[in-house]
Amino acid sequence: MNVKIEESWQTVLQDEFEKPYFKNLVSFVKDEYNSEKVYPPGNQIFNAFWMCPFDEVKVVILGQDPYHGPKQANGLAFSVSDDVRIPPSLVNIFKEIKSDLGKDLPPTGNLERWAQQGVLLLNATLTVRAGNAGSHQKKGWEEFTDAVVKKVNELKEHVVFMLWGAYAQKKGAFIDRNKHLVLEAAHPSPFAADRGFFGSRHFSKANEYLIAHGKEPIDW
Repeated sequence: MNVKIEESWQTVLQDEFEKPYFKNLVSFVKDEYNSEKVYPPGNQIFNAFWMCPFDEVKVVILGQDPYHGPKQANGLAFSVSDDVRIPPSLVNIFKEIKSDLGKDLPPTGNLERWAQQGVLLLNATLTVRAGNAGSHQKKGWEEFTDAVVKKVNELKEHVVFMLWGAYAQKKGAFIDRNKHLVLEAAHPSPFAADRGFFGSRHFSKANEYLIAHGKEPIDW
C-alpha cells in the first residue's frame, strides 16, 4: 500500500501498511474525512513523520489524541499552530522548561522547531472528529503507533522516551531501558502536573543523556 509518509519511515513501516488492520483504518479515516469535520487537516496527519525522519529521531514524546478544536491540531503531539492559543498542558510544559532550563515561555505553541531537531511528537491516535475527543480511538491507530514505537526501540540506540501519564507509560512499557533512556512523570495537564510533572527536569536530563552519547542536545 502506498502511504504518503516520509521516505525513511516508508521503508521502516512498509510491512505495517500491508496489514489488514491498516487497510481497514485507511478506509475508516477516508470515510470520516469525506463525511465529517476531522482534525488535523488531511495533509497533516503524518506531520510528525515528515518533520522528524526516522534516521533523525533522538527524542520521542508520546501524546494520546489530537486536539479536537478548530485550527488546533497540526499533526504533532501537544503542538498547535502559530496563531492558536497555547493549550493548558503545553503551557505547563513550557513552565517546566523555564524552571528546568531557565528559558522564557515562547510566544507560540507550535512545536515544529522541536520536530526539526529530532523530537518525534507522536500521538497514539492521529485523527479525531471535531469536538469529539477520542472518537477515532480503537480504529487501528493505536496498533500503528505501537509499531512505530517498537521500530524506534528495536532499530535505534540511545533515544530518549518521555512518557507522561499512565496512558503513555503503558504504551511504552516494552521499551528496552538498557539501550534507551525512559523518563516517566505525571501528565502535564492542569489536573495532574502538580503530581510529579513539575520538577521532573526531563528536558535537562534528556539533553545530558544525548550529549553523553555524542548527540546534539535539543534547543527546547
